[in-house]
Formats: sequence, C-alpha cells, structure tokens
Amino acid sequence: MARCVIVSAGPVSPALAGLLQPDDYLIACDAGYRSCAALGRRPDAVVGDFDSAPRPDVPPEEKMVVLPHVKDDTDTEYAAKLAFEMGFRDVLLLGCLGGGRMEHTLANIATGLGLAQRGARAVLQDERSRLSYLLPGESRVYPKGAYFYLSVFPLEGRAEGVKIRGAFYELTDAVLTAAYPLGVSNEYAPGSDAITLGVEKGALLVVETKAD
Repeated sequence: MARCVIVSAGPVSPALAGLLQPDDYLIACDAGYRSCAALGRRPDAVVGDFDSAPRPDVPPEEKMVVLPHVKDDTDTEYAAKLAFEMGFRDVLLLGCLGGGRMEHTLANIATGLGLAQRGARAVLQDERSRLSYLLPGESRVYPKGAYFYLSVFPLEGRAEGVKIRGAFYELTDAVLTAAYPLGVSNEYAPGSDAITLGVEKGALLVVETKAD
C-alpha cells in the first residue's frame, strides 16, 4: 500500500518536497493545510479543530474532518490513528519537529511511538534530522549517507540489551536510562559504512542528524 504523509503545523520548507512520492496520501493537520503549499501538493484529507488556523474551504475531493476543541487526541494523533485505520503501515510525519511549542514536538514523538507499537513504520523528519523507532527485540542497520550523527534515547525510561556496532562509540548489552544521555551524538567509525542497532527491552528513539 502507498505511504501516508501527515503534515502538521510545525515548520515545513520547500526542501522537504523532495521526500514526497507521487502516490503518497497526504493528511494535513489544522494549520498544516497551509504547509502543503510549501511542498507543492494539495492534501487528500484535512483534520483538525482549527484553533491555530482558520478552517479552510476544501474542494469536494478532499476529505474534511472537523474535531472538537475539547478532546484527548491532538490533531496529529487523530491523523495518525486515521492513517492506521485506513490501512497505512508506512507513515512519514512532517511539520512535527521544532517551532515555538516544545510540547507539540514531544507529543508528536509520542504519536510516532504509538504508530510503531501498533506495527507501522513511523518516521518524523525535518531539514536536519530524521527520527525513527526501534522496538524491543529489533535490530536494524543504518547505512551511512546524508546523516553524520546518530543518537539513541530510551523512550520508556530504561532500555536494556542495547547493541551498537559500526559506530565510533560501540555498546554491548548496555543499559540506557532516561536520566543519563549516554547514546547522544554517536558517529560512524572510520571505514564504517553502516551502524547496526539492537535492543532487547525498552523502545529506543533513533535520531539521525546531518553535520553542521
């Protein structure tokens, strides 16, 4: 099935348009509707309570879901659940990092984890960084490319059996805790073309960042 791209109200620049694929299904969240213009695309669906932007007039072919102001789900969380219910298992979230509301960034990271725990591949991305998730029992290879730094953070307070190979700082059967950022700002080891990560217990947030 095609990928779903959720566009939220955070910063979105035209540079991110290169991440889009022709058959992506776009869901705009509230003020994220305006960000779609920077991507050169119209959304397929618009959801939100429209507390951060006026409710747009959308053509009939665009799905509109107006949410109540008083609710448990953020607009992005609702869009993520909608994408999963529609059958999407590959979800890219744009406009979810940075901006003037740090709590929104943290909420969006939690939304991505929820998608991953339900069985979807969730990625949050901006111009500098790409965020993804590694769940208990998983191992994944991260090839060297545009990103220079690779950081890992335990999202559930504690992660055990953490393995890092092919990096400048390697770990074997390590324990990471939320109170000490041991996994921040790692790099590819000299001559390494990939970093392999693994975790046995606890979810990891994996942050790939471009060099300055």
